[in-house]
Amino acid sequence: MRRILKKEHSKSSIQIFSGLSSFQMLAMFRRGLFYTYLSIYMRDFLNLSVTMTTLYASIPMLMSVIFQNFVWGPISDKFQRRRTLIICGEILAGIGTITVWGVHSIFNNFLIAGWVIIIGLSLIEMFWSMSNIGWSALISDLYPSEKRSKIMGQLTSLGGLGRIIGIFIGGFLYDYGFGFRNGPLFFVASFVMIISTIPMLMTPEGGIELEKQEDAILVEKNDINNKQQKSILIFIVFIIALVFINFGRNSIAVPYPQYLTLESGFNLNSIMLSFVANSRSIAVMMIGFTAGSLSKKLGNSKALIIGTTIGIVALVITATTQCLEIIFIGSFLIGAAEVIISASSYAIASVLIPARMRAKLFAVYNTTFFLSWGSASTLIGGPLIDFLINRGISEVFAYQMAFLLGALICLIGLFIFIFLGVWLNIQKRKNFET
Repeated sequence: MRRILKKEHSKSSIQIFSGLSSFQMLAMFRRGLFYTYLSIYMRDFLNLSVTMTTLYASIPMLMSVIFQNFVWGPISDKFQRRRTLIICGEILAGIGTITVWGVHSIFNNFLIAGWVIIIGLSLIEMFWSMSNIGWSALISDLYPSEKRSKIMGQLTSLGGLGRIIGIFIGGFLYDYGFGFRNGPLFFVASFVMIISTIPMLMTPEGGIELEKQEDAILVEKNDINNKQQKSILIFIVFIIALVFINFGRNSIAVPYPQYLTLESGFNLNSIMLSFVANSRSIAVMMIGFTAGSLSKKLGNSKALIIGTTIGIVALVITATTQCLEIIFIGSFLIGAAEVIISASSYAIASVLIPARMRAKLFAVYNTTFFLSWGSASTLIGGPLIDFLINRGISEVFAYQMAFLLGALICLIGLFIFIFLGVWLNIQKRKNFET
């Protein structure tokens, strides 16, 4: 009987992971194919400023954060529906992506076409954020805390494989005239969004049982004045540190491919750019399978410190080199930092967040990633680059200064997180002594 139950449990675990990993690979395939080249299209073909090209990321991410925190997060916690949100979000986003292409292609005025893309993607994110919050909560629903960093690392690694394929296909299509204006990149991205919902049918709905939830609430009420308040304070400081870490490393996310394609700089074509971008994906794929072991061996906090340090080093060497081989190394380190930070920070957040508030507080956690990916470029990287270029500074130097500023901001976040760790150790010693 025990063997039968064990087999059934093992089969169920494999099926769940297969569904999650297939979805992740398709999602990263679509992101690599679409977003790697969108900023180049808006900068080189639509002739928009660097700051304006960042708006396609910052405004949609702002909408994502708002809807995750105030709409889908509360709905998910109330009804405990995770998979349903993911499926609905992907289907609606797929339909919306085709619509954006159709409307933007009507206009011959490139400035208007650019704004159509920005506004269209912003509207899409209102519903796509259903998928984002559902995914974050679902992982914690299905796996215990000690396995989450390992699972996140593995899923991120497999997502890196999907991203590699997406970037290569996107680079081929873009370089040979089948890019955004004619529609193929929009069509493929939309198609992948819709079919990515099929693997999710292999996973459970997620959520936590209401009876267990009510029991947890009663337990928490008995100790709410001390333990819960301290946990919330730790979570807030942790989130502040993540804001600086993610804003620093992602402030160059949109300008990065533009920098590598500058005629006065490396002047890479789309195919070579795909190789550079995929060195990052290879790092994600390779490091992802060991990220969980690293967190388990060193602890999630030390893993986060190591990942952040690698990210800072990557930004510095990218900004200071004129050698393409070093750019490849920097891209690889950016990918390594990405997966280590993602896996370790998720594990830390999942421990700090109470089960009954999982979707709401994971929405706050997601904010540090989603908002940084666009807003950091709009508020930090883009304006600095445009300012320096308008002052007569060379384009290459302007982009390099943005990378160094990103490294400095990331360093501030690292110091805040280290301070949090030191403070917690002092508190533990005081409690032990008393």
